[in-house]
Formats: sequence, C-alpha cells, structure tokens
Amino acid sequence: MPKSPRASTWLSKIASAFHKDGALRPFRLLHQDLTNFGKRYISDWTVFNQLVFASSVYVFFTNILPGLTFASDLYVLTGQNWGTIEVVFSTGLCGVIFSLFSIQPLTILGVTGPFSVLAENIYSLCNDSFGIDFLQFMAWSLIHAGWMHFLLAIFNAHDWTMLYVTEFSCEIFSLLNSIIYFHKAFQELQRAHADLDIASFLLAIIGAVGTFELALFLSYADKWPPILHRHLRMGLREYAAAISIIFFIGIPYAGELHQLGKDRLYTSSQAFRPTKPGREHFYVRFWELPIGWVFAALIPGAIITVLFFFDHEISSIICTIKRYGTKKPTGYAQDIVLLGITTALCGVLGIPPANGLLPQAPLHSESLMHDVPGEFTEESTTDKHGIERMMQKPIQRVYEQRWSSFLHAGAILTFICPPLQLVLGLTPTSVLAGLFIFMGQQSLSVNPILQRTFWMITAPSELPPLPANLRSYWPVHAYTLFEIVMTVVIFIVTLTKGGPAFPIIIIALVPFRLLAMGHIWNKDVLRYVDGWACREGCPEDDENREQRDGGEDEPPNGPWPIEEVSHESQESDMEKGVPGSSGVSMGADPDKSDHPGKPTL
Repeated sequence: MPKSPRASTWLSKIASAFHKDGALRPFRLLHQDLTNFGKRYISDWTVFNQLVFASSVYVFFTNILPGLTFASDLYVLTGQNWGTIEVVFSTGLCGVIFSLFSIQPLTILGVTGPFSVLAENIYSLCNDSFGIDFLQFMAWSLIHAGWMHFLLAIFNAHDWTMLYVTEFSCEIFSLLNSIIYFHKAFQELQRAHADLDIASFLLAIIGAVGTFELALFLSYADKWPPILHRHLRMGLREYAAAISIIFFIGIPYAGELHQLGKDRLYTSSQAFRPTKPGREHFYVRFWELPIGWVFAALIPGAIITVLFFFDHEISSIICTIKRYGTKKPTGYAQDIVLLGITTALCGVLGIPPANGLLPQAPLHSESLMHDVPGEFTEESTTDKHGIERMMQKPIQRVYEQRWSSFLHAGAILTFICPPLQLVLGLTPTSVLAGLFIFMGQQSLSVNPILQRTFWMITAPSELPPLPANLRSYWPVHAYTLFEIVMTVVIFIVTLTKGGPAFPIIIIALVPFRLLAMGHIWNKDVLRYVDGWACREGCPEDDENREQRDGGEDEPPNGPWPIEEVSHESQESDMEKGVPGSSGVSMGADPDKSDHPGKPTL
C-alpha cells in the first residue's frame, strides 16, 4: 500500500533533520563549539588585572556561603551522607574543571537549591521506602544523568529545546528558587528551636535577621549619599553578604554571648574524609547495588538531566546577555558534555553534583564590567532648567577571561583542608539562615512576578498605561495569579514523596504554554506579559507569521524551528535573539523590550 503524501512529507522532514546542518545532525554543535573553543582559549588567559582579582574574591563569597547553607540542610536531611566537606569539594572541583575546559568561563557552578530538594526526597525514598543505600543509588542516578547529557549535546538539544522555552516557565522556576531559599531558612531556625534553649534560640533569631538586614543594607551602599568615597561604597556593596556573614559569625563568640549554645555546621576537621561516620574514602562502591535498582536509577537520572540541562542553559545565557557586551565565540553543547562528565564523577566520588547557578552567574558578569577606553554612546538628558543636552556615556563591557572562575573555584577547593574546615565549623547555622533569606530576596527582587503582584494591589489610577490593544489589567492579574498558584503547587509537590518529579512538572509547563494558554488568555495579553526566553518575540508573533506565510503545515524554518545556530560571537547571538529571561536574570537587559510597557524591574 503506497504511503500517503502527508506521511511521506513528514518522513522526509524527519530525515532532513539528520542531514548536514540539520537540527539533529550528530555532533554539529559540538564540532562548532570545539572550533570556537580553540579560537578563544589562549586569549582567555591573557587578561588579568585588579578588577578580575576583585571579582574572584567577590564570587568566592557569593558561591561558598550559599553552598554552606545547603550543606547544613543536606547534612540533616540526607542522614549525614553529605555535609560541608562534600559540598565544598564538589563546588571547588567542578568549578576548576569548568574554568579550564568550558567554552563559557563566565558561568559559575555550585550545588543548587532545587537539586538539594531533589536529593533530600531521593534519600527519603531510599531510606524509608526502598531500603537501599542512598549513595549507591545516587551514584547510578548521576552516572545515568552523565550519559544522558552526552546524548543531549551530541544531538544538538540546545537548538530544539531552549528555543521553545518562554519567560513564563523561567519566571515560575525563578520564583520556586526564591521560595526554596525562604523555606530552607525556616527549616534552619526550626531545627535551632528544637536543639537550643530559649536564650540561645533568641540569639539565633537575632543572628538570622541581623545577617539578612545588614547584607541588604550594605547591598545598596552605592546609592547612599556621598558621605563615603565612591570606591568604598562600591566595595561595601560588592562584599555585602561576606561582611554580614563574618560580622554575625563573630558576634556569638563575643563577651557573655560566648556562653550560650550554638547550632553550628558539622565539619570534619581531623582529616580529609567524608562527613558520614564510618565512611573512610571519597568513592562509592556503586557496583554493589542490585541490578534491578541500577535500572530503576534511570528515572531519577532522567529527572536530574532535565533539571541540570534547563538550569545550566539558562545560567549560561543570562551571564552573556547583550548588556555585558561579550565578543568572543561561545556555545552550549561542549559545556553540556563537560557537565555530564562532572555529574558522573561526583556520583562515583559520593559528593553532590554542581551545575550552573542562576543568581551567581550574572553577578559574576556584573563584577567584571568596565568602561571601554575611547568608546562612548550619546544620550539626551534634560537638566533642571528644562534644557535638553547631549551627554557622552562610556560604553561598558565585561572582561572575558578564565582567571576569576579559576581563582575563586581553586580557593573554594582549598577549604577541604582540615584547618580550613575547622574555620567553617565556627559558622552558626542561624547566620546561614539569614543568608538564605538574603539570597531569596535577591532572587525575588528581579522577578517580574513581584512587580506584577504589586500591580494587583495598586490603585487603578496609579498603574502604568497599557498598550492600546489591552483594555484592562484583569487578564494580566489573572496571568500573574496563575504563575503564583503553579509555583506553590510545584513547591508543595517537593514536600511530598513525589518530590523528585518536580522538574518534570516545570518542563511540562513549556508545551502547556504553547498549546493551551492561547485558548485561555487573549494573544495580546500573552504578547504583553510573555516572550521567548532565548530569542526575540513571542509564540503569538510566530503564529501570525505562519498565517501570513500561508500555511501551518510548513513552518518558516523547515521541519525544525532552527536549522543552524552560529555561536561565532555572543554579539551575533544577541542579534539573532538570545537574551536572558527577565524572570531569572539578575542582570536582565534594561534596554531590551520586545513589548511596549512590558514590566521590568
């Protein structure tokens, strides 16, 4: 029986995807990334100055301190299998590997909040339901995740996944991160309440709130009146979290407060060995796990792959958005292969894997921004007398180099030494709870959901004007409420035995946004509040373009949304539409606005 013309057409489309420059052509993006890697590698080591060193110190504190907070939580909720030394070892080791071999060294790696939640749920299942060894099962999960990362890179997953992600999913993911931070802070204080007497617990409350308030206060130092020198105010802003942490670590040891009890991080200060008593070496006898559970580990392995791929891709994108002015060639597939290697390695070593950090990556780029000598842009300003003047503003660009990533990761790795572990052991967990609150606030403050939530309680007369094609704010409010409800639902799932599946729910939001939300909200509303995360425009613009081109059977770019993406330089990527999602970017591009009046922070 002859094949129908329609079936034949789709078969030819699928086959064409594997042809030269096709979306599924194996190793296409890897070959491109390796070529670009060779073009930039030597020059990445030729840039070093005071600003690069200051950035290394800054990123060191913004990476290791949140890592310590997760270490405290993992120590309790994984049965002491993972603690401070495991988190520090993973963060330093993976960071050094990426600083040496990644194609985008501006990306910062560390143990993330979503993975901590996932690991805690997997431990609960292994210990309470399955009755198997957690580290062996996790090792196989991470090994499976490693080869799945290889497949994603080989078949150019960046081209046919991230192009479908919109800011809707990114904003929910960012809000989920903020809620996880706040919840972790509450858990730390809850444990302090159970372990300490009332006086010590009140001191813990003061330490947590004080850490948050002092860090928040200093983070706005550059906006203070010019009482202090500008460079001093900039330094206070950049080291706000570090100053606050060090100050409130010392307070409980001063005077009579020294006599009060403290709930501190557990560290192994006697020797370089794992946290769990009875475990002597940093490797896991994963081959002893029964074969049935080896195959069962495919499920959490796939979930970890989805979480890490989505997290790392977004992190790589937002640290190279247009406002940072990156010029060197970049890519994604090579880093996904490297992420697969480090993930599997961490599984064998019995330590938590590290991947791209969303708050820290753009902070790294921000700390490397500098004025380009001899390059200016003209801006029109109006003075207090109403006279319009043209002023020259220096163009800023990020230093693209590997030193800041290498130095900060290497410094973190040194803290696996017993004497420095002893220093970490002085840290009260209540102070880390304050840091959790600060990190949650920093993540939430740049999420457009927060701004649109304020709009819901703002008098209608005070709201910014809507575009002409929108008559009311009510559909916008409904959209925002739906995002909040979905985030809360996903967070509740993380607290149940089904918690390990929460990354699948986040990924499921992508097809839901593309296929269902257009039937619930008007297209003009969706065009106003949402857009593609990795390219310009929004899904509704693409639908209109397809209708104008006369047919839904043949998309504008053939059988797949894109045939080839060049990463010769990040600037050309930006011209093709690879901005950072405003929902997850600490450094979202304020100059870019796909939709007039679109909310930004």
